Amino acid sequence: MLKHKLTAPVRSIIEKVDPKLASVFVPWALKHPRYMKGFARISAAHLKTKKLRKNLEENGVKVPPFMILSVTSTCNLSCSGCYASATMKEDHDCTKHSELGLDGWKKIISEACDCGVMGFVIAGGEPFMQEGIIEMCTEFKDRLFIIVTNGTTLTGNDLETLSRASNIAVLVSIEGDERSTNIRRGKGVHDKAVSALEKLAASGVPTGISATVTRDNFEYWMEESSVSGFIEKGATIAVFIEKIPIDGKGEGTMLTNEEKGAFRSCVISYRENLPVYVIHSPGDEEFFGGCVSAGKGFVHVTPTGNLTACPVSDVSVGNVTKTGLSECLKSGLFRYIRENHSMLETGDTPCALFGRSEELKGIAEKL
Repeated sequence: MLKHKLTAPVRSIIEKVDPKLASVFVPWALKHPRYMKGFARISAAHLKTKKLRKNLEENGVKVPPFMILSVTSTCNLSCSGCYASATMKEDHDCTKHSELGLDGWKKIISEACDCGVMGFVIAGGEPFMQEGIIEMCTEFKDRLFIIVTNGTTLTGNDLETLSRASNIAVLVSIEGDERSTNIRRGKGVHDKAVSALEKLAASGVPTGISATVTRDNFEYWMEESSVSGFIEKGATIAVFIEKIPIDGKGEGTMLTNEEKGAFRSCVISYRENLPVYVIHSPGDEEFFGGCVSAGKGFVHVTPTGNLTACPVSDVSVGNVTKTGLSECLKSGLFRYIRENHSMLETGDTPCALFGRSEELKGIAEKL
């Protein structure tokens, strides 16, 4: 009875945010009643956080609706072209012993909630190698958490804990078929990732896939049957991120402009025809006037607490554990990036800030 009372108002609020989101997740939540309560709490918080962010912006603090938290640099895989590994090498403070513990992350999340942040993307490294990460997310019941995992470290205890949560979604990273996944991530990873996806879905956890799109695998993802196959395995979310070359390597794996256009057409078709919520970067950013980093849509926190514009940027504007989140968000560099549209235009690359590290450092020193 309760789920039917909650359905209409929750659907109404979600539809105002995104009708496709409502069409995918409300029917799913009806099959998993614990998530109806979670959606109701999150929907109510959504309205409050919008007011908080508006009030703070009037006082010079631009608060994004989302934050990406790289909770650890530790990972059990060594994926080729890993931007997290590359940018963490540039973070001279980033060692295993200097990383924030759960108490540090809880303080950051609590301050972020007070500022009006609505959701958190938990990244790494491999997030599930941070002990207690699921329990931490469940403490903030009126906030949305999306955990991005390689799917190889999930334990039975993790699945049991997730099966009782009502504010967590889990995305499993996969490159496509067995060949392309194992080439990048290691032998046997594809089967483990698919198994994790299926187990998450069976546990009633909203789950999906996150794929790095390259010239090697984009044709695979342009086959509707490929995406439908993962939907049949339980995916309700599909995130496609075009390859960002790291350290000047991998430019040859980037999609050409013609390939970008063809892939974008497929993404739009999937949105219209498949029961899955699709996110495409950088394609979706066109609707927001370019990249949504630097507080426009999100910011990123490194394992040691440094605040950067996005996960591929190694230029920090301060450490949130020392300076405080709201103070760091007043950053002149972030404001400069947001106000100079050329900084947020992707052009021929999949990332607006890619390759601009030295330029950003120079600007930061002048501000």
